[in-house]
Amino acid sequence: MTAAALTSPGAVTPVVTTTPLADAPDLLALLPPAGALSWVRRGDGLVGWGEAARLEVTGPRALAEAATWWADHSAGLDVDDRTGVPGSGPVVFASIAFDPAAGTSVFVVPEVVVGRRDGVAWVTTVGDVDPAEVMDDAPEASPSPMGRLRYADGALDPASWCATVATAVERIDAGKLAKVVLARDLLVTADAPLDARSLLGRLAARFPDCWTFAVDGLLGATPELLLRRTGRQLSSRVLAGTAPRGAGADDDRLAAGLLSSAKDRAEHALAVDSLVGALDPYCTTLSAPEEPELLTLANVRHLATDVAGVQRRSGPRGGAGLLELVGAVHPTAAVCGTPTGAAAALIGELEGMDRGRYAGPVGWLDARGDGEFGLALRCAELSDGDPASARLFAGCGIVAGSDPAAELAETQAKFAAFQAALES
Repeated sequence: MTAAALTSPGAVTPVVTTTPLADAPDLLALLPPAGALSWVRRGDGLVGWGEAARLEVTGPRALAEAATWWADHSAGLDVDDRTGVPGSGPVVFASIAFDPAAGTSVFVVPEVVVGRRDGVAWVTTVGDVDPAEVMDDAPEASPSPMGRLRYADGALDPASWCATVATAVERIDAGKLAKVVLARDLLVTADAPLDARSLLGRLAARFPDCWTFAVDGLLGATPELLLRRTGRQLSSRVLAGTAPRGAGADDDRLAAGLLSSAKDRAEHALAVDSLVGALDPYCTTLSAPEEPELLTLANVRHLATDVAGVQRRSGPRGGAGLLELVGAVHPTAAVCGTPTGAAAALIGELEGMDRGRYAGPVGWLDARGDGEFGLALRCAELSDGDPASARLFAGCGIVAGSDPAAELAETQAKFAAFQAALES
């Protein structure tokens, strides 16, 4: 049974106003320490705060129900949009469960959204709010000290997790499946409440080529774009196959080794094929390069492929909304495995934890149907009950030939992305 709830703090006014800004602001610096909403890359994107409306939904039709809710909600608004670019006007931020049928997905319509795109900046407000006051009331950008950090194992300690990897390799060798993505969690507690704004700023500074996101306490910097829709144009960035960084000549050696690795190339091909196969029925054209490129980040490198397509106008799959497209492509082999059903079942058997919204789609959608969704990776979920605690996540793709110790090291390198923000 699907459980859906819409809450609106106070009376919801249907007036939404988007006003151009003369100067492009530092988006992340505008955020409050709590309740931050973010989707920012290299200074462009969207941030928001406050809640004009909220939906929490679970069940096999979760995304379809969310799409209907958003269409009905946005259709009832009185919109004055003086910018008219993707992300202006009414916007909903979304963080979707890894398994939407079992986990809770969260959709938040902010009271204030500030956007920046290709040199154009704007502020969108709900209700009788003066945009000038919104910008003038931005909080002071002063980092909050978090004090000493204490880490603890999550669902599985490192030795137990390595044993699960070995079990997964045995299943793969037996022909049960081709790939499974196994994740682990790490618990952290600080002396003081964790400041989401400070963490997002540090993540953005360290990983400028990632999308720095925050929705309902889940925040991180993801390098993986699941799906972007602008009009009928669709695009995605597929990542699979990872190598650590090194120093000097060793860094070059590791990069060359990743490009030439048969194991990593096979893992990457499975992820690309998964995305393309799911998206192809919705497109008139769809293209993906034959060879992956290297995406170099501060802590790791990935094999990367950018996929682009044009959505069908009509036909059996024509006119699909972005949430339907997201539901069609998720979960890809990059976060689940191949074949999907067998990989998902093995994750449930071996991982020993509830992923929640980790590795699920995260991003935003506007009233025109444009939007961007990444995958919630390199992230942490702030604790509802203890503002000084969080749960970090990291995972890696397991294929034939995977070495448990090497896979453990890969998760530790991925944990380091968020740990760097905590420990700066």
